[in-house]
Amino acid sequence: MGIFNIFKKRNNGFLESPIDFGILGTDIHSHLIPGIDDGAKTIEDSIYLIKEMSKLGYKKLITTPHIMNDYYKNTPEIIMSGLEIVRKEISSQGIDMQIEAAAEYMLDDGFEKKMKESKLLTFGDNYVLIEMSYVDVYPRLSEVIFDLQMEGYKVVLAHPERYNYWHQNFNNYKQLTDRGVFLQLNINSLTGWYSHSSKIIAKKLIAK
Repeated sequence: MGIFNIFKKRNNGFLESPIDFGILGTDIHSHLIPGIDDGAKTIEDSIYLIKEMSKLGYKKLITTPHIMNDYYKNTPEIIMSGLEIVRKEISSQGIDMQIEAAAEYMLDDGFEKKMKESKLLTFGDNYVLIEMSYVDVYPRLSEVIFDLQMEGYKVVLAHPERYNYWHQNFNNYKQLTDRGVFLQLNINSLTGWYSHSSKIIAKKLIAK
């Protein structure tokens, strides 16, 4: 959990107060429901992470568990049940934080089936968070975006700065935003946490 140390101001090498992200208000991508994906493993982990997010100035969290065909076969029922567990613990500890749940959908055959058969988990005004493999672009990305938008969803692509296969052609990002796709950056990309190239792309996306 030492990742939070990179968001603290330093003076002569010593950690002081956390950087204030309060201007953002809401975080829309996290993995806080315990034991259902690669995020928090226990409720203690969940509460620790939520407290740290509170210290950074966030007032509301949209937690987005993975839904992946081969790895994390989460359902709305599993996610909402886990959300209630977290909410009860937040309340019992008197933590001042709002928390809601949606999902982070991996683009795969399973997602396309879900998209046709049932309502997807969304946040805000029908925003749906999607992600792709880090190995290669999803071959039907364009078609999926079109289909989602035709169904009234507002598409948000998770951590686009981490897709190395797009780094050599920045126009890939412009094509998405021109089609009304929203891009969700990971704040720790700006520190070089993942890679130097991801940091460069993240900064360039913000500048644009």
